[in-house]
Amino acid sequence: MQLGRIACLGEVMIEVARTGDDAARIGVAGDTFNTAVYLSRALGPGRVAYVTALGTDRQSDRILDALRAEALDTSHVDRLPGLMPGLYLIDTDARGERSFSYWRSTSAARHMFSKESGLTPEFLDGFDTLYLSGISIAILDPAARDRLADGLERFRARGGKVAFDSNYRAILWPDIATARTQMARFIAASDIAFPSQDDEAALSGTGGVTSILDRYAAAGVRQGALKCGADGAIALDGSRLHRPARPGVRVVDTTAAGDSFNAGFLAQMDRGGDISECLAAAAGLAERVIAVRGAILPR
Repeated sequence: MQLGRIACLGEVMIEVARTGDDAARIGVAGDTFNTAVYLSRALGPGRVAYVTALGTDRQSDRILDALRAEALDTSHVDRLPGLMPGLYLIDTDARGERSFSYWRSTSAARHMFSKESGLTPEFLDGFDTLYLSGISIAILDPAARDRLADGLERFRARGGKVAFDSNYRAILWPDIATARTQMARFIAASDIAFPSQDDEAALSGTGGVTSILDRYAAAGVRQGALKCGADGAIALDGSRLHRPARPGVRVVDTTAAGDSFNAGFLAQMDRGGDISECLAAAAGLAERVIAVRGAILPR
């Protein structure tokens, strides 16, 4: 399945990752940004754009430089004076599991599709595939989210494809009922999905694989994969092909494990791979990413 020109939409943040008791590394990351980087590296320059809003400060310039360094099209990056990027701190435990602390109340990305933003859903006219996540929609105010949903409806009506990772962060939503309603709305507007078992359990109250797969099938989403952490991944295409996690993989930091998995899957799909090949490519990339600290592998 050819994906054509791809737009990845969301928030890019300044990442502070601890490297010792009194030391840290500063980088640039964010869930859909991580996927965009790995997609761009796999598919080559000119194929992938990143869509977001940034401020006009020095840290926003740092993010813009990082986007361009990865050969991402930045023509749909809105610049909003007086606002700044969000920031997050990563802590990892002895098993490589990570926890996050966020500072994002003045994030420019929260103002995408608002009245003061120059970014409107019409940007989709230049693309064939849109990739976004539950975080992408959670940071938007309700009116902006509605504008995006309307844009997706028009985009799909003309043949565009939507890929969605239901990345659920409870802190970004006013309440779980709103999160469930909006997640279901955007899942139903998707053609490809990458749910994770942990997020689905937190959102719906049940993490049973069969019930999750059945929910996505009922929503009409039959491409993509359910990520089950240490148990591997399962295809959404009806075959329910299970690719177990490879034993003995070294885990240093699980940051961006799911984001890189999604990129590997989509890149292999674009090359015409079948579901088994897509799962293998996705798992292979994720295994490389979790073997190092931080979200982005060195180029």
